Amino acid sequence: MHSAVVTPQGDRIRWVELPGGEAPRVYLHGLGSTSPAYFAATAVHPLLAGRRSLLVDMLGHGHSDRPETFSYTLEAHADAVAEALTAARVEGAEVIAHSMGGAVAIVLAVRHPRLVSRLVLVDANLDPVPRAPATAGSSGIASYTEEEFLAGGWAEVRDRVGAHWWSTMRLAGRTALYRTAVHLAAGTTPTMRELLLELKIPRSFLFPEEDGSLAGAEALEAAGVAVVSVPDCGHNIMLDNPEGFARAAATALARDTV
Repeated sequence: MHSAVVTPQGDRIRWVELPGGEAPRVYLHGLGSTSPAYFAATAVHPLLAGRRSLLVDMLGHGHSDRPETFSYTLEAHADAVAEALTAARVEGAEVIAHSMGGAVAIVLAVRHPRLVSRLVLVDANLDPVPRAPATAGSSGIASYTEEEFLAGGWAEVRDRVGAHWWSTMRLAGRTALYRTAVHLAAGTTPTMRELLLELKIPRSFLFPEEDGSLAGAEALEAAGVAVVSVPDCGHNIMLDNPEGFARAAATALARDTV
């Protein structure tokens, strides 16, 4: 386990590192998740193995610290990840990022361009979402006030998300989980989608084939974003279809043009 101090208060981000050659590869997890649990199996797949790979847990999640004073905005998450990557002497990384991690990865690429050479977004959040009580995910969590969530709303969320997601969500700090969900649901200004369209690095977006189509796919493709459907999976593509994910990610990483 590796770690780096990423805030003035001494809070640490931690990551699992797989040895290999350059350029480095960075994996970022989704809301209430942890990168080692979600990416370990596919990071060592023959199509993806051989690169120095950092499976990073963002602040408030997994093995990383859970500061109560951190804002947990997407920008703050991105800046904290940037501090960790700088401490790890990472530049020009290939970033593979799932769901909320994809939103953070986009902001990271915009705010810290020297750290990111390409993006592979895995069913990532690109747009703000309305707060929706009785749903799972960021919109459901954000429908509470922070006081309500900490007082017992988290238990209602636990029951809605199910045992699999809760197995990693329970590791997140409750304040961290709530604030991250609120800021994810609100999105960025400009939106993550708008930021992604303007980036000038190779970018790919993987999504489940069963979703049918991706909203705004034509505009993404016109801007040079490869939009790739992956069969036999839901939102957690890398867990549902590891082989399909590895093939799609390897193809995305081999793209040479924007």
